[in-house]
Amino acid sequence: MEIGLFQNLIVGSGLVALSVVIHTAGLIAIAGITPPLARHMGLHSHDVGRTVVMTGTVLGILALLTVEVWAWALAYRGLGATDDFADALYLSTAMFSTTGYAGMTIDPHWRLLTVLEGINGFLLIGLSTAFLVRASVVHGPFQAEKHF
Repeated sequence: MEIGLFQNLIVGSGLVALSVVIHTAGLIAIAGITPPLARHMGLHSHDVGRTVVMTGTVLGILALLTVEVWAWALAYRGLGATDDFADALYLSTAMFSTTGYAGMTIDPHWRLLTVLEGINGFLLIGLSTAFLVRASVVHGPFQAEKHF
């Protein structure tokens, strides 16, 4: 069966939706856990502690992005778009991060998925950046009136 534009859009839209749900739920969890944990551990009262909070926030976001990249990689492999999972994971990481992929081969029928993943990654990395900027002022070592 010929795989066309419609199938790419359906699969890609589903993966974008899944990534957004994972990311949104994860950011809500990070935002809910970080302040009480920081207060409990006494990290909110000094710059070193606030830096620890920011490091934890960055690692939490990195974990979310990793899960999303793996979801796309599993889809590529499951669809037979790549020869093996290592190629699928490399492809997904390159596309999600928008760095591109030199020397990678993907089944040409599924190449539109890589474009959709690039857009998805760009948007979620942007959302993560906005979250980090806000977190760095609210919970991190930066103070709006002192550092900006």
